[in-house]
Amino acid sequence: MIQVIDGFLARIGRSTLSMFESVGRLVMFTALAVSHLFRPPFYWNAFARQLMTIGFYSLPVVGLTALFTGGALALQIYSGGSRFSAEAVVPSIVAIAMVRELGPVLGGLMVAGRVSTSIAAELGTMRVTEQIDALTTLSTNPMKYLVAPRILAATLTMPILVFIGDTIGIMGGYMVGVGRLDFNSSTYLRNTWDFLQFDDIYSGLVKAAVFGFIIALIGCYSGYHSGRGAQGVGNATKSAVVTASVLIFASNYILTEMFF
Repeated sequence: MIQVIDGFLARIGRSTLSMFESVGRLVMFTALAVSHLFRPPFYWNAFARQLMTIGFYSLPVVGLTALFTGGALALQIYSGGSRFSAEAVVPSIVAIAMVRELGPVLGGLMVAGRVSTSIAAELGTMRVTEQIDALTTLSTNPMKYLVAPRILAATLTMPILVFIGDTIGIMGGYMVGVGRLDFNSSTYLRNTWDFLQFDDIYSGLVKAAVFGFIIALIGCYSGYHSGRGAQGVGNATKSAVVTASVLIFASNYILTEMFF
């Protein structure tokens, strides 16, 4: 009986130590990556490529997600509001919900699924094929050449993506509200504009920037510390999207507490 208890406690201890070790490595990696964002040399060509890869090529998936989310949200709010004769709140709630929560969070999750996994797979493959070691041999800092441009590009492009997604999501609600729920077009737009405040838009864009930083950071961390072989790259990719998604939800709650 004592041996069983000792074995159980030992497993708990090993898991706890492993967790703290992973957290410590992530914190050190974060500090190192952030420090390289502000120190020369700057690889502007690599940064420009990441702007296109992370930002421009993510527009379709973010836009489609926002469009259908706004439409579905309008239907749901109308269905619930009709029970209390409050159908008129559809435009304002769709706009506020998209700008405050659904736009940043769903946009962040979609970009995490597309970008974080891609970064992890790319850097993981470079680690397996020893290309990262080759950069060090050639006196090129991998943190500056591989990590810093991706983190900076994701942090700067996510607010733009989310702003575009918010606009498309509100227009999706407008299309459903006017075409399906018989709202007056000018009344819908006026209610949307009157109830939106600057704090709503600002908070959503700040969240988007934080989510972009998390997405790129976790993708780079998972790929940079990838295990050897195809299995190691696969595990890095899986870890990247899961960890980034959980951190997006956690940071979303913390930021919501701070703003509201």
